[in-house]
Amino acid sequence: MHYIESGAGTPLVLLHAFPVDARMWNPLRSRLEEQARVITPDQRGLGESSLDGTTARGMIEPAAAPLTVDRPSVDVAAADVLELLDQLELPRVVLGGCSMGGYVAMALLRAAPQRVAGVLLVDTKAPADTDEQRTNRLNVASRAEQEGTGSWLAENMVPNLLGSATREKRPEVVGDLRALIEAQPADGVAWAQRAMAARPDSLETLRAFDGPAMVAVGAEDTITPPAAAREMADALPRGELVELAGSGHLPSLEAPDALADAVRPWLAGIDV
Repeated sequence: MHYIESGAGTPLVLLHAFPVDARMWNPLRSRLEEQARVITPDQRGLGESSLDGTTARGMIEPAAAPLTVDRPSVDVAAADVLELLDQLELPRVVLGGCSMGGYVAMALLRAAPQRVAGVLLVDTKAPADTDEQRTNRLNVASRAEQEGTGSWLAENMVPNLLGSATREKRPEVVGDLRALIEAQPADGVAWAQRAMAARPDSLETLRAFDGPAMVAVGAEDTITPPAAAREMADALPRGELVELAGSGHLPSLEAPDALADAVRPWLAGIDV
């Protein structure tokens, strides 16, 4: 599993959204690395992580056995993160996730809550997909496998991922996001969509977690709107809700200053 690490202090593992990779966290990383050891892995099949979860892409020997890929599941993705924590000798961390990364973070909470000192959920939601949402995900997975991702995925996703303020006033963020999406391999996109389509409801998981918890949401997020964030914050016994003005679904790219300002004092109060 490929990951990016920088900074020193409280270990903070941040899991990225779909359909991008760990680089989406770079603007937030630069604002937190004086306080935290920021670790951002690429989910299997995306960024530089291979689809079988064992290596970085391009590092498999030519004579190696054919690729064996686990069934698409957020539980498998969570197990990859736990394996990384073991490799880094981190018994407990503050765990964060945005969108798909939030689904994986909640799966890790189900599997190993004792490894999580605090949880940061950014523009994500706890309920499972509706039948319509599940069907849409499976259709995207099939199209990615048949056609590749080309430019169609970015064209379909960017208007939904970014808030109106970002789209209208910050063309550089629009361009950066498009490039991130277009860099993602089709097989990883398909695997991730099927994993998200199969995920369970996680509200009971949140109700059972009694550690520090922050839920952050962009005020302009139409994918997982503020109402979904309030539902999670209400479910978490120690949940705090932060709404970020001028941001859509990806505040690390759209409003990194505001997100960092919210996270810093919260993170300082967590004993890992």
